[in-house]
Amino acid sequence: MFASFFPSPKLFFPAALVWTALSMALWYGVARDLGPQLSLGGLAGFAYPPAGADGAAVAVETARNIWLFQYMIAVEAIFVGLVGWLMPHRWSRWSVAVSALIIFLLWFSVQLDVMINNWFGTFYNMVQQALAKPGAVTLDQFFGQLATFGGIAGVYIFTAVVTAFITSHYVFRWRTAMNDYYVEHWHRLRHIEGASQRIQEDTQKFAQTVEGLGANLVEALMTLIAFLPILWGLSVHVKELPLVGEVPQALVFVAVIWAVLGTAGLALAGIRLPGLEFRNQRVEAAYRKELVLGEDVAERAQAPTLHALFRDVRANYFRLYWNFLYFNIVRYGYLQASVLVPYIALAPSIVAGGLTLGVMQQVIRAFGRVESSFQYLVRSWTTIVSLISVYKRLRAFEATLGDRPLDVIEAEARPLHR
Repeated sequence: MFASFFPSPKLFFPAALVWTALSMALWYGVARDLGPQLSLGGLAGFAYPPAGADGAAVAVETARNIWLFQYMIAVEAIFVGLVGWLMPHRWSRWSVAVSALIIFLLWFSVQLDVMINNWFGTFYNMVQQALAKPGAVTLDQFFGQLATFGGIAGVYIFTAVVTAFITSHYVFRWRTAMNDYYVEHWHRLRHIEGASQRIQEDTQKFAQTVEGLGANLVEALMTLIAFLPILWGLSVHVKELPLVGEVPQALVFVAVIWAVLGTAGLALAGIRLPGLEFRNQRVEAAYRKELVLGEDVAERAQAPTLHALFRDVRANYFRLYWNFLYFNIVRYGYLQASVLVPYIALAPSIVAGGLTLGVMQQVIRAFGRVESSFQYLVRSWTTIVSLISVYKRLRAFEATLGDRPLDVIEAEARPLHR
């Protein structure tokens, strides 16, 4: 599943994590302050301004972001080059170089989201000012802010479209690598039940799901890195929480506790789903196989046999629906309650008039981003369940090729309605 696409996975992935940690330590320790000397932003008109210059704070932030992007491109390029030299692999251009490109695009999207969050504060403060005092804001100022948002949103949309296009090709290349590997060993794998489906369908599902979950995890971590300091700073506007009283950095405290509760609840409610999903694929494969055999052999796919096989399909689906019933009660109840959590946390500050409209919007949006990042497992649980099922099916190939026994679930009694 991994060795067909990535070079030496047991070495590559730990090396990537170590390189990431070292790169972050170097950035926060030394490199961040080297922007005025090494940044190429001046070539695009975004050089570091001298202290005390008009708009220096915004200009420095822009220049620092450009220096950060420059730094990320450099460290990623070095890592890709080292892996290509030390661990040559047929698919390394896609598995390593394109992975690095996707990570950079995700980080760029998060930075655009931060810019939009800052825009919310400015825009809603202006709206509050305009509503409180007619004529205090001109139409040019109002539409100017909308134009600013349009510019940021346009870049965000372009980045999202490019990322989705590249990701689609990335997933298919991964599927191609797995397909070629399993087809090469088809003579050993063909006897596994549903082998054709596992190669034709499960390889695509596995690559697509792992890439999606991995990209979402990276984005969640990057969002935390970007928005947690923002939420930490905005927490100074929240002096106390309902029923709890004063809590240092209250908004961060609430986001973490609420996410932990949700993750634990969803994990408990969905603990049986992976096994049911696996069994569902197996009974579907048995039913489909009989239908396919009936296309060429008249004695196969007779009505009694098909009815019996379909009863197995129906029974498993009904068990799956029942388990999803209480899982979805917990899931949707939690997600809907999450909408009210920041407002409840802000209630004493709002009632006391301790926030402007712009600050409130910034707090709610930043809280939502941090909370959503902490809720990665909650929001991905159904996808993880599906991935576990696909992984179990492909792991039968890995076990066969490695001369290891199959999982217990593969050895369970199969339907005998033949």
